[in-house]
Amino acid sequence: MVTLRVVLENILEASPRGIARYSEELTRALIEHAPRDCNIEGIVAAATAAEYERLEELLPGLSGLHKLALPRREVRAAWQHGFTTRPLGGMVHSPSLLAPLTRHDRASSPGEQTVVTIHDAAPWLYPQSSSVQSKWVLQMAGRARRHADAIVVPTHAVADELADRLGLGDRLRVIGGAVSSNLTLPDNADEIAERLALPSSYVLTVGTLEPRKAVDALFAAAALPDFHDLPVIFVGPPAWGERTVDQAIVESGAPTGAIRHIDSLPDHELAVVIDRATVYIAPSLHEGFGLSAIEALHFGTPLIHSDAPALLEVVGDAGVVVERFPSESYPERLAEAIAATVGDATALERLAITGLDRAKAFSWRDSAERVWQLHADL
Repeated sequence: MVTLRVVLENILEASPRGIARYSEELTRALIEHAPRDCNIEGIVAAATAAEYERLEELLPGLSGLHKLALPRREVRAAWQHGFTTRPLGGMVHSPSLLAPLTRHDRASSPGEQTVVTIHDAAPWLYPQSSSVQSKWVLQMAGRARRHADAIVVPTHAVADELADRLGLGDRLRVIGGAVSSNLTLPDNADEIAERLALPSSYVLTVGTLEPRKAVDALFAAAALPDFHDLPVIFVGPPAWGERTVDQAIVESGAPTGAIRHIDSLPDHELAVVIDRATVYIAPSLHEGFGLSAIEALHFGTPLIHSDAPALLEVVGDAGVVVERFPSESYPERLAEAIAATVGDATALERLAITGLDRAKAFSWRDSAERVWQLHADL
């Protein structure tokens, strides 16, 4: 029996989106689509009995949990400096950079291999937005450069962005993600739409106020006199650092009621909001994969997105592209694209059909099978 150990620590994070969701969905698919005589064991920091039980409930078929002696924070610090709390040999796969990256000789011991994942190049491209987390990423990426046998990235765009910065050569492997299996329309969709007071038509974006997400550009577009007469709904956390969404809305100069904020939603409610939007806007200056864009395509919601390389790669010809630069006039171009798209019934219908077709190109089964093949190739 061949065992692949997957680092599950990110699944226990508070945020249900991002790397936590990726880790859960990929691990579940790795279990479901494991080759014959292969199984999955989880690696997790010291936690409560309830947290161990939660992991086992989320990941049916998991062969076991390798429970580390140190709690979460201490494990992150220990692995950051190359210390492991127990020998972690064999095949190890991490859905992030959180991994026991230490020196090993795969030539003499082919079964000893460690693969990590880098989801985007933001810490390198946007150092002015550096945080404790991004500094940790940079340090762990340095360890990955020295000790990882392969580094998974979600798009060729990220591979290109990291190639010269990390010098990873042929160790970079592109394996994308997919829409969460939990993002499905519930039976009480009408009730949810009524409770959220969703208008019959609206422009939607989901994300954060992080500068590279360029939500401010969309807010500024909503303040322009030629912006289409549709409200903008922003779904996401109420603040980024010390700046709040309410502040951003006021600073945009948009008319009262033109922009509405809805705090982060559970998957079944988010599905309703995406499904009923007239158009979805993905204005990001930089993305690693662009999951929110794929989520819009999944529901046949017409998509307008920036020309960020990862979005161009992932969306293909299924959306309306808006150039990000020059940044000073980006809001005007967004407003023009929204007005032109919303005012063209034929374009909306075409985008809905091509979006649904494009979304089928991404599945967790495909991602899992490519991860298994990667470890077999190593």
